[in-house]
Amino acid sequence: MQATILDGSREGDALTESIRTTLLDLLQSQGWDVQSFILQRMDIRPCAGCFGCWIRTPGRCVSHDSDDIARAVVRSDLLVFLTPVIFGGYSAELKKAVDHLIVTNLPFFRTANGETHHKPRYHSHPNLLVVGTLPQRDAESETIFATLGERNSINMFSPAWAVGVITPAEANGVLRQEMQALLSKVEVV
Repeated sequence: MQATILDGSREGDALTESIRTTLLDLLQSQGWDVQSFILQRMDIRPCAGCFGCWIRTPGRCVSHDSDDIARAVVRSDLLVFLTPVIFGGYSAELKKAVDHLIVTNLPFFRTANGETHHKPRYHSHPNLLVVGTLPQRDAESETIFATLGERNSINMFSPAWAVGVITPAEANGVLRQEMQALLSKVEVV
């Protein structure tokens, strides 16, 4: 089983690093092969919206700055988004990487449940786990974040998905149990 972690944390973010380490340990102890991308260390430009990934280089961004990520995601059984929650959304680092995942879809559309969505480029798609961090509970930000994770799971054709938000207070002593609970929602443990 293959897992890909897209870590959108910022420099010095101890909580997100602790979550990533815990996820790596849990997944690897279950026999998963895990590839982790620390996005702040990568030079990923914002998506230009040029449609080159559909027309000029189908399935690959014309800037090639996210090819390794797209390749890993396509081969994965589980995709993890890890990020501080910023106004209910993802960090800029994660947002850029997620935008580049449009290459995993075709430029054609279909209607699903009364909504218009792209058609998938591939036959199989990874389950999606979206984990955010907040300094303390914030119901409004958490609701927006959960909706964003759900919408991404629809657009990425994820068979199973889960969203969770962790605060420093919750991470003390129960982080491993929190991560196991989230992984069980995406049928991993």
